[in-house]
Amino acid sequence: MLKMSVRARPAFLVLTAFLFACASTPEAPTVGPLVYPPPPEEPRFIFERTLSFSDSVEKAKFSDRLKLLATGAPKEVRGLTKPYDVAAYKDRVYVTDTVRKAVVMFDIAGGRYVEFGNEEPGMLVKPAGIAISARDEIFVVDIGANQVLVYDLDGHYLRSIGGQSQLQRPSDVTLDPTGTRLYIVDAGGVDSQAHAVQVFDAQTGAFLQTIGKRGQNNGEFNFPLQAAVAPSGKLYVVDSGNFRIQAFNADGSFDTTFGSLGRYPGQFARPKGIATDSAGNIYVVDTAFGNVQIFNGDGQLLLFIGDRGQVGAPGKYMLPAGIDIDENGRVYVVDQFFRKVDIFRPAALPAKAATP
Repeated sequence: MLKMSVRARPAFLVLTAFLFACASTPEAPTVGPLVYPPPPEEPRFIFERTLSFSDSVEKAKFSDRLKLLATGAPKEVRGLTKPYDVAAYKDRVYVTDTVRKAVVMFDIAGGRYVEFGNEEPGMLVKPAGIAISARDEIFVVDIGANQVLVYDLDGHYLRSIGGQSQLQRPSDVTLDPTGTRLYIVDAGGVDSQAHAVQVFDAQTGAFLQTIGKRGQNNGEFNFPLQAAVAPSGKLYVVDSGNFRIQAFNADGSFDTTFGSLGRYPGQFARPKGIATDSAGNIYVVDTAFGNVQIFNGDGQLLLFIGDRGQVGAPGKYMLPAGIDIDENGRVYVVDQFFRKVDIFRPAALPAKAATP
């Protein structure tokens, strides 16, 4: 679990406040590896690599080099256009792209770039949230079709859940640790009261219950956007319009809340993405701050990753959106403006090569 000494915390808060205040200033060149928190604190996360295009993972082929020498024509490069959310598992990184109308898979170990969901069966209209279950199934929210489409790890379509009669504007999806309960975040709309989390059986698609309604009280939402489930089974929901994170027990009952509107560490300006790690820590993307704030299970701020920037350098964000934590603790952060996924590894985890 991430820890910070009491003696170090005041210095960290001052530094963080300074970084928030100076988010629009030109970036200085990074010296040495990019780590969080910065020196002299002990590093917890280290920037590892960025995924943007097919050549981020694909191995160079001899035939491509010959073609370049013979004709001068470079290899065709495909990549992210407007990424939204990310899910990572066993060296595969799955990214939803609302413009490409597909899920992009970066197979790091296999050296492959694959797109799926862009043909029948299982064609997507406007993919948004994505999650991978304990049963090795990929669940993708389709805002355009008001449903969740399910695929296997290779992108083969399996089934659909929900529809126009059950969902108004689904934005994200997550599952319980067993992969049996499917939580679909429904953002509703300006004139809608259906701001809630709809719960379904992940295998049969049977509707189970509704969590919350529109409002400002505990257990109520104002434009919920994304959600994540901790190993304990506790559900965390980004209640964006109320500038807070709400936690619910496995039975759907309200548990606790943390966060408020503000510009200081631990507060939110435009919360969006959320993820949890194996220790129960909560990672929240704030699009306005351009960073990821990390909290413990009690809602106490531990540290942050990244900051706002005018160029797409490592750790610099203009429109960060989705986030995920893989089984090894790596952090994956999507930025829509810079069309990328940044990967950070825990400092205790051995480094990987930047190319396959």
